[in-house]
Order: sequence, then structure tokens, then C-alpha cells
Amino acid sequence: MSAPENAPPESVGAAVPVEPSAADTAPEAAADRPETASDAAAVPAPGPAPRGLPRALRITLVAVGLLAVTATSATVTVAVGRPDGTPQAAAPAVAATASASPSASASPSAAPSSAAPAPSPTPTPASTVHGTVHGSTHGGDIRFFLLPMPGGAEPYGSADGTKLSTDDVADEFGNSDEMPEILRSYGYKNDAAERRYRTADGSQEVHVRLLRFSSRSNAQEFASGMTFGSGDSFRIAGDGNARGVMLKPEQEAWTGEMIGVSFSGDIEYEVTVLVKGTPDKALLVDAMKRQRERLASGG
Repeated sequence: MSAPENAPPESVGAAVPVEPSAADTAPEAAADRPETASDAAAVPAPGPAPRGLPRALRITLVAVGLLAVTATSATVTVAVGRPDGTPQAAAPAVAATASASPSASASPSAAPSSAAPAPSPTPTPASTVHGTVHGSTHGGDIRFFLLPMPGGAEPYGSADGTKLSTDDVADEFGNSDEMPEILRSYGYKNDAAERRYRTADGSQEVHVRLLRFSSRSNAQEFASGMTFGSGDSFRIAGDGNARGVMLKPEQEAWTGEMIGVSFSGDIEYEVTVLVKGTPDKALLVDAMKRQRERLASGG
């Protein structure tokens, strides 16, 4: 991968005190042991993901409202190289997992009573968040450009979305100590936000994250440099710059996940969709299209 025309010199990206060894640069491939029925029954399902964690990765996320969701043992390793193409190590990230105790019958039961309650629908006040688009440059509050929630959807946290610090973003990667410097080498503007919500019918959990860079070319390089150590890759219809990755569940009663990565102007964006069973690619394609349109026009 060649460096962008406006990217900082290689020496900026290389300003890491200790040169990574071969062990550091090799993506880790360890996967967690799949949950068993007894495991799921013994441990209460956790609550909604805390602020600042990645795309339902590296954490256990309760997909509240998904029908008979159990566990998935799939893992995905996320890594981003520096602008000069030097690979960076990243720890394996565990795909979203949720538990539901099976009943004595053949069909799975509903989630146990210990599961966290669904987010309560509350009146949403008019947002005071604003942004502007001038060519490939996005101005104002980056939360303004987050994927809008469909009608009836229920957010986790603020309906306006959540601002992320550089440390929040760095913590989403295995080499978190190096990530602030790697981000700076791409001209990262220390400006990021995320939104998580559940659709009205409870069939999908959606998470979107935006990162702002100093130029379109740097956002493109960062998006292009992101690699996934597992999952089935596919193209996102209607966007030649986008890539999708699908992590199919081992059983149709478990949770499947799709991740889409692309950029628009100076913003790199990622959209994650979680559903019960093998995901339908059209769900991610639609969400990516809506996010792309939001970034293109701000409307």
C-alpha cells in the first residue's frame, strides 16, 4: 500500500521507541472457547456494551431483543498498517456474544430474566448537534454525521451519539500503546464518535463509528489499511471504496455479524450489524448506503 500524497513522512509513523518484532507484527489467532449450554446458564448475560468499545468486538454484548440469541465462537483480528504499509500487530477481537438458556424442549427459550432490560423508548429532544460539508471536508460536530436511526429504533446512550477520545479509539486495537502514534501518522484529527442502537422490531443491533482525518487521502489510506484476520469478505454494492466482512454463526440460533468499512471525504467509517443466524448482506449494504449519504450531504 503506497503512502497518500498528503500523508505525513514515514518517520512520523515510525516514531515508536521499540521496533516491533516478528512476534509483534504477526496477527494473533487465538479464539475463545465456545460457550456451552451450562456456561450460559451459570453466568448471567451482561448489560449493554460500555461506552467507547469497538463494534461489538473485544467485549461481550447482549443483543437485547434478538430472538433466542445464544453464543458465537467466531473471532476477528483487526489490524491497521502505517501509511508506508508496515503491518502492525493487533490482538484477536471476540465477536459479539449473547447468551440464552436452552429449554428442555427442542426449541430455544427466551433470554433469562437476569438479562439486561431493553433500552426504554423515551422522548427524544431536538438535537443541537450541527455539521457542515464543503467538498471532501466535514466541519462541525462529527456526531452530526452519524448514521441516522430508523423510526422506532432505541439508542444505547445518548440519542446524539457518543464522542470518543483517542484513547477510546486506540483501545479498540490490540496494540493500544502504539495506536495513538499510528493514528497521528495518518493525520488523525483526534475526533471520533459512535452510535449504537436496536431496531424497533428487535431484529438488529447496529453500531457505527466515524474517525476524522486531515485529508481525504489519509482517510482512504486508513480504511484501505484495515485488515480482518477472519470472516468472509464481500463487496458492498453501490460503493467501490467499501469492503464488507461476514462472520457466520456456527449455529443458526446464534448471532451473526457483518462489518463494513469505507470512507467519505476526510472521514473513515465502519458499520456493524448483528442479527440472529446467518446475516443478510442487504442489511449491511443498506446501512452503509445511508451512512454514505449522510456524510455526502449532511442531510
